[in-house]
Amino acid sequence: MSLKSRLAQKEILVAPGVYDGLTSSLATEAGFEALYLSGAAVAYTRLGRPDIGLTSSNEMADTMTLIADRTALPVIIDADTGFGNALNAQRTMRLYERAGASALQVEDQTYPKRCGHLADKSLISADEMAGKISAMADARASNETLIIARTDAIAVEGFSAATDRAETYLEAGADVLFIEAPQSRDQLENIAKQFTARVPLLANMVEGGATPITGADDLEKLGFSIVIFPGGIVRALARTAQDYYASLNAHGSNRPFADRMFDFDGLNKVIGTADMLEKGARYDANES
Repeated sequence: MSLKSRLAQKEILVAPGVYDGLTSSLATEAGFEALYLSGAAVAYTRLGRPDIGLTSSNEMADTMTLIADRTALPVIIDADTGFGNALNAQRTMRLYERAGASALQVEDQTYPKRCGHLADKSLISADEMAGKISAMADARASNETLIIARTDAIAVEGFSAATDRAETYLEAGADVLFIEAPQSRDQLENIAKQFTARVPLLANMVEGGATPITGADDLEKLGFSIVIFPGGIVRALARTAQDYYASLNAHGSNRPFADRMFDFDGLNKVIGTADMLEKGARYDANES
């Protein structure tokens, strides 16, 4: 089922954050219906840096290609600001679509951007952002590839300005609206009241961020269609890795940490090593 078709259903879509082939395969195995490739998660893992616009479009596209090779699920990819003006946004659309993305999320911050839950963000004009959305719509190869328009205006210009911008982006051709970092439940409710009947809405749950953590069932009742948990997996793995390295340094052995990790055979089972080797052997047997 395409992402576009799935969003026609009433049940909310939960899209966990992934950042490589391993996390995408694990999330797929867990039973999710779609995935979210976060620019922040790629910055955290590939660069070991914060989400302040350091990740390139090529690094994101390369990551998307590897994920598409590991899962058939639709992937929403973070396109940041489109990496420049409307023409750059068009190129990003073509690049990410060829890499296998089902939806591109583009935002109205200036370039380079920063995480939506950091302070001191700055915005381009609503008209410029509308132009990017229109340009991306013109560039996509398939109407099944969705454009998710994000505004970061709540923290910069206030809540009313954010909903005004969202109206402009909807008119420009956005398929999904993402009003970033609502600061209260009232704001979540007001977003849903204004837009639910006209367009799918995306909510972003960031542990420790500006938006109160709200469960998928609750967001569905409010009227949201998608909820993403973009960086949760990185925060979980980073905490585990920190504990692992501390334990190894302290003990000179992984034995004290053994109950918190896969052994050699366990990981090979998870990633399907035996199946891959069997498949390779079948091809070898067909050689003349």
